[in-house]
Amino acid sequence: MTDATLPSPEPGERLEQDVEAAVLAEAATAVDEAALTVDMAPLDSPRRLLLVHAHPDDETISTGATMAKYAAQNVLVTLVTCTLGEEGEVLVPGLEHLAADSDDALGAHRQEELAAAMEALRVTDHRFLGGPGRWRDSGMIGTPSNDRPDCFWQAEIEEAVGELVSILREVRPQVVVTYDDNGGYGHPDHIQAHRVTVAAFEASGNPAYHPELGEAWAPSKLYWTAIPKSVLQAGIDLLRDSGSTDFFGVESADDLPFGVTDEVVTTEIDARDHLDAKVAAMRAHRTQIEVDGPFFALSDHVGQRAFGMEYYILGRGELAAGAGSADREQDLFAGVGEA
Repeated sequence: MTDATLPSPEPGERLEQDVEAAVLAEAATAVDEAALTVDMAPLDSPRRLLLVHAHPDDETISTGATMAKYAAQNVLVTLVTCTLGEEGEVLVPGLEHLAADSDDALGAHRQEELAAAMEALRVTDHRFLGGPGRWRDSGMIGTPSNDRPDCFWQAEIEEAVGELVSILREVRPQVVVTYDDNGGYGHPDHIQAHRVTVAAFEASGNPAYHPELGEAWAPSKLYWTAIPKSVLQAGIDLLRDSGSTDFFGVESADDLPFGVTDEVVTTEIDARDHLDAKVAAMRAHRTQIEVDGPFFALSDHVGQRAFGMEYYILGRGELAAGAGSADREQDLFAGVGEA
């Protein structure tokens, strides 16, 4: 019997089929909505880590292995990026036209690079502070782009703090990461990210601070990213021994504009098992990072140590019991209860 000769259902049968179809459709919609709720509900994750970075690629360079490690442990990792990185230097031949002094289209391109990097790190929750393009990359200190009224360096602090408080109260992270008060190396957007994050960290737990932004939530810990000078010196020495002098043209870590003394580092994260994810994320940021340059070319020798270990300084909160400069924390969540 062909489909064309199938008997038509009786009216009662048609009604039953219609009801069954409606029930199935309603069930499918309920499942889809439930799945959406699970995907979007931060509190379904007992441990939550939020990082605030200035530009696309900053997150991968200084915290990429950490992000990959915690994401693999089913920690909710949320990245907040403050600008699109429009003023970045373009390292890829053929894409120079994207630069700010040409087509000024680098920001949109770096959004795509960031999405690819987050896929490599398996980080699914990423936001731009105030929405994509709300604040523009300010450029290096002392450049004319610092004076643009739409750049992050010129942002109204209270507005930026309110945007971040809203995210903090939604995500409710126990741990927050950003830069120190010098922004790591003095970049205006890094310094501004520090100011905004510290103010939001302190305001988020105050019920009197803009209650319309959500229920108050006080994170337990706030960390600064850090690179110990001993790690930098090891890289310089290895490059020198290999015959290369291409490490910012210096022979001592003390001559670099970044790096901290080892004594102030409170926390180290051993994420060497996730080095491949970090390198993949670096490659995604191809307009900004030369992964095949001389320093990264030494990864067979130092990569497991220099790129898979990431370091932090506790800026707010309490160190885990027994931790100190001689015995660093090994976990950003050390001493933090799940909630």
